[in-house]
Amino acid sequence: MTSHSSSYPVRSESALEYACGNGSTQLLDLHIPLTNAGPVPVVLWLHGGGWFAGDRTLAPDLAAIASRTGIAFASIDYRLSGEAAFPAQLDDVIAAIRHLRTQGAQWGIDGQRIGLWGASAGGHLAALAALEASSTAAGAPADARVSCVVACYPPVDLELIIAQRPAGRSWDQTPEGRLLALDPQSEAGSRKARAANPLNHVSDQAPPFLLCHGTSDSLVPPIHSEMLYQRLKSHSIHAQLYLLEGYRHGFINPPGRLDVELAAVMDDGRLETEVRAVAELRDTSHPEPRATSFGFDAIENFLSTYLAACPPHPPTDQGDVSP
Repeated sequence: MTSHSSSYPVRSESALEYACGNGSTQLLDLHIPLTNAGPVPVVLWLHGGGWFAGDRTLAPDLAAIASRTGIAFASIDYRLSGEAAFPAQLDDVIAAIRHLRTQGAQWGIDGQRIGLWGASAGGHLAALAALEASSTAAGAPADARVSCVVACYPPVDLELIIAQRPAGRSWDQTPEGRLLALDPQSEAGSRKARAANPLNHVSDQAPPFLLCHGTSDSLVPPIHSEMLYQRLKSHSIHAQLYLLEGYRHGFINPPGRLDVELAAVMDDGRLETEVRAVAELRDTSHPEPRATSFGFDAIENFLSTYLAACPPHPPTDQGDVSP
């Protein structure tokens, strides 16, 4: 299927298979801008849903973003916690990165320019995959390194969220507990939780990050993005943190879809509807926070900067294209 807009035409491919961490396959949807400028960079989109719900269709309008930016987008499925416990989800993300790196040329993708973008549980996986791959620790998957990360309202300390669960709820009644499948107060569970926490994998080799979080998020409080921002800053990694005034969880999502079954605390579709949000920006290249606004363009500009994407304007003499 090919779509046309005010910028690059986009070819979309659906339900492509990639080999995931358990030796079977998962699916991805791919949106490739037709730029006439050689291989294009690609960003993997990782959906939210508390690691137990959602699929690759729970995403912003990636085809439209590909058209505006000249960046390809791959929205992937990964194993959910009802099927497999952590680290299965991380294994699948790493497998998808490797797949696009080695197989991307057939779709006009530059496998050396890969970024990650995720929201909520997907933001956690994006941060964790990028930080683990960039680590100098033994066994780090160096062939899965990426150029940049956008993480929207990511949980970065799973033990903290489980510890702050509502009264009367056991650890395994939380999304984080179901992901770990072990009580984090046990020795094995604590070890597994530490491995799953992006905060524990930040190193001097980490890629640049853009973080965005609502100040009224009760599902994943903004302290999580603030902690990750500070940890990145302490390692001299370039990072930006946008705190959106009064926004709750899920604002990157399209309208009509929910990360989790908690509509009263979700803001699905809000950023798409309102276009701009009042925000505070913390940037490691500036000494003080400053008032600004936030929209999808901030994400698009960040990705374009670190992936050296094609200029966001129409190519000449593109003409009609077919899939």
